[in-house]
Amino acid sequence: MAYWIKINYDRETYLIDLDSISAFASGLNKRITFWLPNNGKQIIINYNNDPNNYEDILAYIKRITIHRINNYWIQIVYDRHEYIIDLNRLTTFVCDSSQRILFWLPDSQESIIINPQTNAEAYSKILDFINQQTGYSLP
Repeated sequence: MAYWIKINYDRETYLIDLDSISAFASGLNKRITFWLPNNGKQIIINYNNDPNNYEDILAYIKRITIHRINNYWIQIVYDRHEYIIDLNRLTTFVCDSSQRILFWLPDSQESIIINPQTNAEAYSKILDFINQQTGYSLP
């Protein structure tokens, strides 16, 4: 079921189905970043400039991370941002010689590196997901 919002951004009006978004990032300064599917355009919603859409997106994020069956949304703190990522939409995982897991956010060229020592919970959840979905294990 679609969850549509209307956003005025960069002098254009967007109608966006939030269910099509695969990752959200938030920083300490009350802003939410996400990337549009198919073209990777980055949208940044700031609480001061657009409080209604900011609150709607936060409510949506809360709903998808708590109330979904087969929930593969994970929350990762990385590079001073909190990322909320739908693991179902990731298509490539890399494990390096230090046992770190690398993946790229869908619809973006941004990479995330998960270290088992500094982010054990996310690391474990990603390994479980990989095993359940692919039948393979890393490392």
